[in-house]
Amino acid sequence: MKTERLLNLVICLLYTRRPLSKARIRKLVPQYQDSSPDAFDRMFERDKDELRELGIPLRTEAIVESFEDDLGYRIDEREYRLPDVEFSADELAVIGLASRAWSQASLAGPAAQALRKLQASGLERDDASVLGLEPLLHTAEPQFEAVRKAVVQQYAISFSYRSGRDRALSERKVEPWALTNWHGRWYLTGFDQDRQAARVFRLDRFSGKASKLRKQRTYQVPTDHDPRAMITASQNGSSTSAVQLQLRSGKGASLRKQAARIATGEVWDEVTIEGARLDRIVPDILSLGPDAVVTAPQEARVAVRAAIQRILNTHQGVKHDNVRIGHRAP
Repeated sequence: MKTERLLNLVICLLYTRRPLSKARIRKLVPQYQDSSPDAFDRMFERDKDELRELGIPLRTEAIVESFEDDLGYRIDEREYRLPDVEFSADELAVIGLASRAWSQASLAGPAAQALRKLQASGLERDDASVLGLEPLLHTAEPQFEAVRKAVVQQYAISFSYRSGRDRALSERKVEPWALTNWHGRWYLTGFDQDRQAARVFRLDRFSGKASKLRKQRTYQVPTDHDPRAMITASQNGSSTSAVQLQLRSGKGASLRKQAARIATGEVWDEVTIEGARLDRIVPDILSLGPDAVVTAPQEARVAVRAAIQRILNTHQGVKHDNVRIGHRAP
């Protein structure tokens, strides 16, 4: 197996003080031993190139200093070893918070394992700085792991998908681009091979098992792909002519960039955003907490209240001593 051969080659070259000749390497790496001289030469050249492409510092040096034509190979352990990782108190707090985010499914184990390794290295996180915050990223969908693997390894998959309109099942062949959590649901964005177009799929509408396609073709994820923009566009979110906000001075930079007009005040600034889509602007408003207040139109105020209620419903039964969701009447 190629991966095992490369791993054995790295181990062989990493734990030697002196450069090893090709003949010596062929004897030490089991996968080379049964190949012919020509086959070994071709295989070894490919493996060297691949190790260097992976960023592994493979050195070519003279085995004996007085004989520069007699070359050998080794990996400098000092260059290969990663530097010590240091985190600030705030960074450790965020890492600790992220490790608790995966409340279900396959990524809970790796997250906990990574945190244990940090703690074993003597790093301690400050839980007090994030007390009361408990992110919930659910991965209850059975096909989450299969889809995540396809996105990471970049190969096409097939699956049965239930339409949101008539609930009819259809077979889909998709080249995955991204897996994104949006408003509490997981979405796959990608290229539908049969429809020859980009599409969005909700993981909770998958039926049966997502399988790797037998016939694969090389594809690239578009460099300008924005999964959240693609998901929100697919939701046919409501829009309004203008949203009027009160923003506390110095707050809400992302909203101010979208503003058509800003009237500054001593404490509060009046901000007007033309042609705003509520499904895009509401998350930005909520992220500011009491530093943002929607004054008009009524449909925007209703959308904000509904979003706050969804958050409260999601965290119902979870104790939050230090977190309060408030609203300042305009």
